[in-house]
Amino acid sequence: MTDAPPPIRVLVCDDQALVRTGYVTIFSAQPDMEVVGEAENGHEAVQAARRLRPDVVVMDIRMPLLDGIQATRHLAGPEAEDAVKVLVVTTFNVDAYVYDALRAGASGFLLKDAPAAELVNGIRTVARGEALLAPAVTRHLIGHFAQHLRPAGTSRTARLDVVRLLTPRELEVFQLIAEGLSNAEIAAAMFITPETVKTYVSRILAKLGLRDRVQAVVLAYRVGLVPGLS
Repeated sequence: MTDAPPPIRVLVCDDQALVRTGYVTIFSAQPDMEVVGEAENGHEAVQAARRLRPDVVVMDIRMPLLDGIQATRHLAGPEAEDAVKVLVVTTFNVDAYVYDALRAGASGFLLKDAPAAELVNGIRTVARGEALLAPAVTRHLIGHFAQHLRPAGTSRTARLDVVRLLTPRELEVFQLIAEGLSNAEIAAAMFITPETVKTYVSRILAKLGLRDRVQAVVLAYRVGLVPGLS
C-alpha cells in the first residue's frame, strides 16, 4: 500500500473576509488540500507566501496596499526568488487583468463566480505545474491584444532565438499552443497522439526556460510567432 501524497498547501488572499471564509471552507473540505493561511491585502499575501511556502496562492486582484497583480509579480514574476504558483481569482472579467496577471507570473486565471468544483480543480491543476488558461480565453486575448504584446525593437531578435532553439516540429507545436489549442486539438491537427504532444510541450518549455504553457503563450505573442499576427 502506497502512502498518500501530502495535501496541497493553499494560501487564500482576498480583502473580503466573507470570501476568504468561503474559500477556506471549500478548500479545507477537500481531502487533498490544506489551507495554511489567509491574507487580506497584497503586502500580507507576499509576506505570508514567503513565510508559509504554500503550493498554490489563490490571489484576488483588487486588494488594498498592494494589488494582486503586483503581489503576483513579487511571488511568481521573473525577478522572484524561489517562485510560488499563483492562481488569480477575481470578479472582474477584464481582458487587461487577464493579460497583466499572466505577465506577472500567474499560472492561471478564474472568475469568482466559477463553480466550487472548478475552483478546486483549478488549484489541483496549478499545483501539478500545469497552466490554467482555457483555449477560449487565449483566443479572446489574441483578438484584443495582438498589437500590444510585442515590444518594439526586441521581437525580431527574440524570434530568431526561439526559432534557433526549437526544431521545426516543436516550433509548429509552439505556434499551436499560442493559438489557444488544447493538447487534444494539437494532436488532431498534427496527426499525432496527445502523449506525443505532451512530450513536445515539455521539451519546448525546457528549451525556452518557461514554467508553463501560459508563459509560452505570452512569449509567442511577444516575439510575433502567432500565425497571422506578425
